[in-house]
Amino acid sequence: MPTQLPLALEAATTQCQRWINRKVRYRPPGEVFNSSCAEVVAIAENDARAFVEENHYSHSYPAARFRVGLMVKPRFGREYLGGVAVYSVPMTQSVIPAVLPGLAPAHGVELGRLILLDTPEVGVSNAESWFIARAHRLLRQTLPEIQGVVAYCDPIERRDATGQLVKRSHTGVIYRASGCQYRGVGSPRTLLLTPDGQIASERTLSKLRTGDQGREYAEAQLRERGAPPRGLHETPTAWLIRLRETGFLRPIRHPGNLRFAWDWRK
Repeated sequence: MPTQLPLALEAATTQCQRWINRKVRYRPPGEVFNSSCAEVVAIAENDARAFVEENHYSHSYPAARFRVGLMVKPRFGREYLGGVAVYSVPMTQSVIPAVLPGLAPAHGVELGRLILLDTPEVGVSNAESWFIARAHRLLRQTLPEIQGVVAYCDPIERRDATGQLVKRSHTGVIYRASGCQYRGVGSPRTLLLTPDGQIASERTLSKLRTGDQGREYAEAQLRERGAPPRGLHETPTAWLIRLRETGFLRPIRHPGNLRFAWDWRK
């Protein structure tokens, strides 16, 4: 299993990503986070979901097993939630053993969302590594059966239907700064993008095709991104086919995400 990033990716940006109202921003390296104004705590599902859906570009929230918040206490002003880490259930049972060989699926989680705001207190480059270390510690204290965490980075930039850049290439700078190990590249696949340049997740599309619980929410997500309404007698599968044929869902070939892992087994 590869342990070294390709040189082309090593040379990519070292800026740190921040979010606010679903808009990405980047901070230069070398800034110092004032940890005296912050505390890392477990937070409720509703608080984590609201924060993620308000600030992350994907508008989506993963199937969480544990949620951690970065509470910030400014010298002047009210305390606020400045960041969230969501440890989630991977898409399939095969993910954990594939990235952490020998580890049972129940003993691993995915770092499904990591979001820090671009505020004066949080918008500095080493806040993420400080937050990750303490979030991991809290995870292990709360769920001692967890022995590893996997994380993914998308090395491909994405653009919307007009050609505007909506996401830069990500190469796991913060993960590597936090002691994460590079574990190669995931499987190549074809993605479907909505006109705003966001991925229509396979989990969302699968719920529509199979009629599983959550299909109404999945349909509402696509409608929120501008999809035309489904016909009165049109099945969800036929609707998805129409969205592809009309160009609302446009396919792109993806070479696979970069895989990373924290392995805590002795």
